[in-house]
Amino acid sequence: MAHDNRRAERVAEAIRVEVATFLTEGAKDPRIVGFVTVTGVDVTHDLRHAKVFVSVMGTEEERQRTLEGLASLAPHLRSRLAKSLALRFAPELDFRHDPSVERAARIETLLAQVNNARRPPDDEGSTD
Repeated sequence: MAHDNRRAERVAEAIRVEVATFLTEGAKDPRIVGFVTVTGVDVTHDLRHAKVFVSVMGTEEERQRTLEGLASLAPHLRSRLAKSLALRFAPELDFRHDPSVERAARIETLLAQVNNARRPPDDEGSTD
């Protein structure tokens, strides 16, 4: 059982790298806009299905369009994965939005605002 888990993890990482490479090489779908990052991949133990989590910087409409574009490219990516990973059956790819990057950026912004609010004003008239 542990061997199956390690294999699924290795396949998930290989899928993450392959999809990220595909996106950086320039996926030819006009719906894929903005900055897209592959944040993770979860593969089932039987290697038949993979959830590919992506972060898309942009508006909600751009996110939806990008996810639609990725979904339409899934068959092409599956055939590419089957060849590069030497799998008998490449997993079905299900692209999902991962809001963790946006959440982290929002938290960082809020923390910076709190820190700026706590900071005493500079003493411009000081003659130290």
